[in-house]
Amino acid sequence: MDWLRLPPLNSLRAFSVLAETGSYTAAAERLNVTHAAVSQQIKTLEGRLGVSLVIRDGRGIRMTEDGAALARDVGIGFSAIGRGVERLIESSVERPVQVTMSPAFATEWLMPKVMDFQYAHPGITLMLNPTSEVVELKPGGIDVAVRYRDRRRPQPETPALLISDMIVIGAPSLLAGRDFRTPASLMELPWLQELGTNEVADWFTCHGVVPDKPLTVHHMPGNLIMEGVRRGDGITYTSRAFFKEDLASGRVVELFSEPVFGVYYVETAQDPMRPAVRIFVEWLLSRAETVSVA
Repeated sequence: MDWLRLPPLNSLRAFSVLAETGSYTAAAERLNVTHAAVSQQIKTLEGRLGVSLVIRDGRGIRMTEDGAALARDVGIGFSAIGRGVERLIESSVERPVQVTMSPAFATEWLMPKVMDFQYAHPGITLMLNPTSEVVELKPGGIDVAVRYRDRRRPQPETPALLISDMIVIGAPSLLAGRDFRTPASLMELPWLQELGTNEVADWFTCHGVVPDKPLTVHHMPGNLIMEGVRRGDGITYTSRAFFKEDLASGRVVELFSEPVFGVYYVETAQDPMRPAVRIFVEWLLSRAETVSVA
């Protein structure tokens, strides 16, 4: 197709609506423009094609022979476009919103809240992908990611979902009778660390501690760490937000705290968001919180 020979789309649309309604006034109302704007578009189209398309007939109009032929062909074209757009929108609505986040964040923060979203938006299906891997956002794949960073790293231009103290915690049964007033004293304890991270070594480095012997570090998904800490299997470095109730009840004990140090933020693909994705992101951000020292 020679696109340079095709008249402007606005003129063709105005002409098609005029042919459908049989009235400049009705066409203007349908297009939410003025009567004069529709008239000008028709004149522009006739000038471009070099033929008369519409003849005024009293208070109404009638199509010339050329106008009737063009109206039929343009109508078929716009109907095909409309069907294509509707199919695309329906496909977009039906496609699940795919979300990635760490297993710990999914278990301790998102899952207790997500049913509120499903009740409010039953037509939107969520597909949650808890993983410690940084999954790429791309069209047709993951739509939304909840990422983590700490205050030492540059702040991305993305909205914060959760800003929390980062704490080292353990169960009373594991800590009883021991003195843990210095970071170095924690080298004697077993640590539980999320798969794919280096949190334990980073924590000791941040506190100026160089281990003089290998540390005992067990690697596992974040959701398993939560229960492991509560059982007394080891200590871990985590967000206060994940253990608010356990800390309040004394089920776990806080050893060290870094106030408002950890940031969980929302990241989306750079492409325009589907309506369902936008609704979910807005819901997520409406739950944004800061969890700091009690």
